[in-house]
Amino acid sequence: MANTAAPMDTASKMRILKSVNADAIEGCRLPVRMISDSEFHLAEVLGKKRIDNVWNYYVHYIDFNKRLDEWVSEDRLDFTKIEAPAVGAPKAKAVDGRTLKKDNRKRKAEDTPGPTSSGTATPAPSVGAAPSFATPTASASAATPAASASASATAAATEEPEDMSLPPANIRTTGAVAVPDPHDVVTRMKNIEMIELGAHRVRPWYFAPYPERLTHNPIIYICEFCLRFSRSLTSFRRHKMKCALRHPPGNEIYRKGSISFFEVDGRKHKEYAQNLCLIAKLFLDHKTLYYDTDPFLFYVLTELDSRGCHLVGYFSKEKESAEDYNVACILTLPQYQRTGYGKLLIEFSYELSKIEGKAGSPEKPLSDLGLLSYRSYWAQAIVELLRKQREPISVNEITEVTCIKTEDVVSALQHLNIIKFYKGSNCIVLTPEMLAEHDKAMAKRKIRIDAHLIQWTPIDWAKRGSW
Repeated sequence: MANTAAPMDTASKMRILKSVNADAIEGCRLPVRMISDSEFHLAEVLGKKRIDNVWNYYVHYIDFNKRLDEWVSEDRLDFTKIEAPAVGAPKAKAVDGRTLKKDNRKRKAEDTPGPTSSGTATPAPSVGAAPSFATPTASASAATPAASASASATAAATEEPEDMSLPPANIRTTGAVAVPDPHDVVTRMKNIEMIELGAHRVRPWYFAPYPERLTHNPIIYICEFCLRFSRSLTSFRRHKMKCALRHPPGNEIYRKGSISFFEVDGRKHKEYAQNLCLIAKLFLDHKTLYYDTDPFLFYVLTELDSRGCHLVGYFSKEKESAEDYNVACILTLPQYQRTGYGKLLIEFSYELSKIEGKAGSPEKPLSDLGLLSYRSYWAQAIVELLRKQREPISVNEITEVTCIKTEDVVSALQHLNIIKFYKGSNCIVLTPEMLAEHDKAMAKRKIRIDAHLIQWTPIDWAKRGSW
């Protein structure tokens, strides 16, 4: 709830600050005025630095996404309601822009939530017996008001993210994402102010371990073709004159119109893959950055024009995944979000799973935006299949057709709230309202994957014996 605070004069501020140890303000909580709504919200102070001989504080707004964290001046803080940090809480640093230690760059075990990305969905029924569902009907008397068949990616920014602070007991030891350590103060602070990628300047959302020398620059210049970064405009322009690359390295495996997908091997094109991971870390809080990219394949989505193929987004997958994950990490760059590219990446990953002949699932945990996009895709794919179905169909049969893993199918059905118990069996009820919502959502998907244009042959990496 927003707090209101009376204005304070400078003398009052100084008296309060003197009563609190200056070095101990990190970790304290107090109301901070947020620019977007001009209201005071409770925030935690994570760090401080001097700008033009004036103290600025890095704050995290409690119950808000970390992408809203920012540096604020003293006049936006209400020192009259300051709360001391909890005993034993980690102390923040007075300098920003620090990078990860070298030993933290190695691939390490991660704690990740095990359930599907449906969040707080009701417990799933047993799927081992593959219950059959009756033909979809529109019986209004048997159905309750159902959730929309597709939560569009446009609404992603308005929904609250899941609480990832406490991972469940079942953990994984491989992959590309992890629950962030809530006690690592350094990585909780954004260290890059702005990046320039092609024709776009973008403010990062999260910490990324770029070299410390770059974190003190107002802008990091990144080549949109080879993804190499420069600390100054002069060196960046010099690089652009020498850079001969006009598309991602690797093989182009799909093209339709101006849309292309490239498959990049993390072992053959290590520098490109590492730079791609660095960019992704700026916008994905849960990503574990690996400097060892050998075990991964990267599928890069680009837009083609007269100057070359411009990076739009990508997803990566492990060459060998014991859990049959078809996506390790997925990102649409902020400047291309809400244009349908997120679902295009997801759809392409499942088309590759269909070619491989096995069901796949994204690696968990999903980001808040990724969770919404996947829920929406699963719902649309399942409803699109069910409305064409005239015979009873089981969950396993839905999995066989869509290559969406069984637990994700059940999660999507429960999230849609369309599983009904009728005459001793589970039924799926699609109401006219839900079908209308589905048609409306599908009409917005202007870009779709044409499976016949995919030029790709899966490789059995286990038989090859090496990556």
